Amino acid sequence: MSGITYVRGDATAPQGKGVKLIAHVCNDLGGWGKGFVLALSRRWPEPEQAYRRWHRDRASNDFGLGAVQFVRVGPYLWVANMVGQRGTRTGSKGVPVRYEAIDTALAAVAVQAAELSASVHMPRIGCGLAGGRWSRVEPLITDRLTSRGTAVTVYDHD
Repeated sequence: MSGITYVRGDATAPQGKGVKLIAHVCNDLGGWGKGFVLALSRRWPEPEQAYRRWHRDRASNDFGLGAVQFVRVGPYLWVANMVGQRGTRTGSKGVPVRYEAIDTALAAVAVQAAELSASVHMPRIGCGLAGGRWSRVEPLITDRLTSRGTAVTVYDHD
């Protein structure tokens, strides 16, 4: 039992009461234009703006694989931009997902969720354009979040 709740729906409209943190995976190139980030940008401009600023100023901040940026988009709602993907999928270079980076980022999400008393909501992170396998990602979520008492809901879009 993973302790993860699976629902059909939109991760940009998280269900339940209280503070919520939407976690998703970004690449390390500063690219924002495909996949789940488009749904985020349709709902709020702040996560994309913050991510692009974070990448542009990377010489003077922690931007890189495993880093997380927390962006407040509402009184009880945050978005976690997690850098868990090396580049983007092009040609036959393999999949861009980096499980170690997702694991590191999830550790930071766990700390932030605890500080905010927040539940965590996400699509199947790292398994869309990043090319990852849920069988590798799910245990990371269980280890970093649900085993420590953080409620996690994973959304499968209709």
